[in-house]
Amino acid sequence: MQVWKDFWKGFRLLPSAWLLLTQLLILVLTAFTRDIPSFRALLWVLGVLVLLIIAKVIRQTPTFTILGLSFVACAVLFSTLIMFGVQDPNIQMIAHSFEACAYFCAAYGLLRYMFADRYLTKDELFAAGAVFTLIAWGFAFLYSVCQLMYPQSFSNPNQSGLQSWLDLLFLSFSLQSATGLSDLMPMSAPARVLAMLQMFCGVMYLALIVSRLIALQYIAHLPERHEPKDK
Repeated sequence: MQVWKDFWKGFRLLPSAWLLLTQLLILVLTAFTRDIPSFRALLWVLGVLVLLIIAKVIRQTPTFTILGLSFVACAVLFSTLIMFGVQDPNIQMIAHSFEACAYFCAAYGLLRYMFADRYLTKDELFAAGAVFTLIAWGFAFLYSVCQLMYPQSFSNPNQSGLQSWLDLLFLSFSLQSATGLSDLMPMSAPARVLAMLQMFCGVMYLALIVSRLIALQYIAHLPERHEPKDK
């Protein structure tokens, strides 16, 4: 019981750290799926866990919270249908659309959380990394929707037809980090527009968050000002 209390206390203090850790765990496990049912089930459970943590970190105005939780609930519902064997492309597009909206809502919520005060906390440092991965995951879901709506949206010398989730996620991280390492190329107009939007978001996010963290670190080390005593 005490272990559970300590775990819950740590989660409440550092929800962004748990969100980032869970996403990185999914990223590592994705390399070992190989269409094994047990691995797919594990990744689905972890994906649902990420959505539940997202529900925790969305802590803004009541309207924004209700909207974000609606995206999370719909994403869990439709991803469950896919997990249980529903192969309808329309269901997949709806599921990935809601997942993208949930991830973007969480990224926006964490950004507002990081800019809400003038103090740099440990959780805000983890939030900076979590927002980067949330945006990358969100665009990867949009790329998945794009290739389902517009076949041959991406060109890959190693694979034809629909691209795998790992390839789309790799493309997303490559564009967002401006490394350009992916062999996957957006070909259709919607795919290229999404790619350009992600390039813009990635560059702006890195510039914004680096300047913010530097400013907060500077403020934290400012000497205290003492008010002059009245004579």
